[in-house]
Amino acid sequence: MFQGTGSSVGKSLLVAGLARALARRGLRVRPFKPQNMSNNAAVAADGGEIGRAQALQARAAGVPPSVHMNPVLLKPQSETGAQVVVQGRVHATARAREYQAMKPFLMPFVLDSFARLRAEADIVLVEGAGSASEINLRAGDIANMGFARATGTPVVVVGDIDRGGVIAALVGTRAVLEAADAALVRGFIVNRMRGDLSLFAEGMAQIAARTGWAPLGLVPFFGDARRLPAEDAQDLMDHLPRRPGARCRIAVPVLPRISNFDDLDPLAAEPAVDLILLRPGMPLPGDVDLVILPGSKATIADLAALRAEGWDTDIRAHHRRGGHVLGLCGGYQMLGMSLDDPGGVEGPPGCVPGLGLLAIDTVLAGDKRLERVAGTTLADGIPFQGYEMHIGRSTGADTARPLLALEGRVDGAVSADGRVAGTYVHGLFADDAQRGAWLARLGASAAPGSYEAEIEATLDALGAHLEQHVDIGALLGL
Repeated sequence: MFQGTGSSVGKSLLVAGLARALARRGLRVRPFKPQNMSNNAAVAADGGEIGRAQALQARAAGVPPSVHMNPVLLKPQSETGAQVVVQGRVHATARAREYQAMKPFLMPFVLDSFARLRAEADIVLVEGAGSASEINLRAGDIANMGFARATGTPVVVVGDIDRGGVIAALVGTRAVLEAADAALVRGFIVNRMRGDLSLFAEGMAQIAARTGWAPLGLVPFFGDARRLPAEDAQDLMDHLPRRPGARCRIAVPVLPRISNFDDLDPLAAEPAVDLILLRPGMPLPGDVDLVILPGSKATIADLAALRAEGWDTDIRAHHRRGGHVLGLCGGYQMLGMSLDDPGGVEGPPGCVPGLGLLAIDTVLAGDKRLERVAGTTLADGIPFQGYEMHIGRSTGADTARPLLALEGRVDGAVSADGRVAGTYVHGLFADDAQRGAWLARLGASAAPGSYEAEIEATLDALGAHLEQHVDIGALLGL
């Protein structure tokens, strides 16, 4: 089990890289994260939803993603509350304190999923959540030491030297752990070292001496991590290169509950695209070619946030100037005439006006659709593969001009002038031909090569990177 001194120390990437390295050695590897908190989710092969990071780790291991790789997924809907997904299906919505009380109920599901993976694998790589030193949340814990104790899983603690203070973080983690928890920790890894590795040799020795943990790796910064799907929207913004001279400019408002933002990764990788992520306080540039409204975990709340920033006015002005707008899932719902939540799916029941750029009305009701899909764009017959992950149904005049043809049905809507479109399907731009067609409509060309092949090559490179800098033999010895 890989636990961290804090959030975002690189646990997800380390597990993905080790999964690829061990799979290339011929081992049957499975990733596992007892509890994840992320609005960037993926549809698993067995039909439910899991964190995007676990889907990437499954890909690194060469196996289909399963709901049992992330049995508890928390999807934040407000500052204090989240949707609780258990073994792939929505179980409840809970505020932070309510969730703490739910944990004893959730642990049997976590242990059941873990047992299933153990039964089919030579090794399970477990990723913790947040910090191993959150002793204020230790009672009832299912994500870190509580899980490790329940299963007797040996622990490696990961620290991030790039953020500074890694010696204090690791030694401090050892200091606050209770004895029975500390006994499970067998070693540590220092991640994201820049420059001369020998400069931290003494640091590694000091950490080992003060904690009693074995030094299992000093891992250099892996710059190509930016090519892999990010779990947190901040990671995407941190890694995004600006390309002022690019042929095509695409703007995306980053809303508080943005979800499934890996839809943007293939566009961010295109040299011909300047992808502009609008943070609060930034106006929409007047010369963008396309505005994308991404998915949202709380569509009505994010629509209010969009209006509070004045981006609704900017988007309408962009459209009046001849610009294009594309809505994905929650963004598609925002583009319509109205959004109705009669049962209070996202919050207090009510109906709000949409942006009025598509003649559709959306009702947030019914079961959540979780499905992998394939089809073609109706305008040009170009194939794609993707997935749906949404609650709600949209109807109205513009659905008579659907955007996509799926297997046995159609999806989405296109405005009468052809410049506004929306769809419930995620993953469109990962298809090379589909992405190329969208860019061609905007006067740009996609780079040669395959986006999916690049992901595979990056995972191979990450696996080789960890083979070189982590004592994998010692890890297997645990």
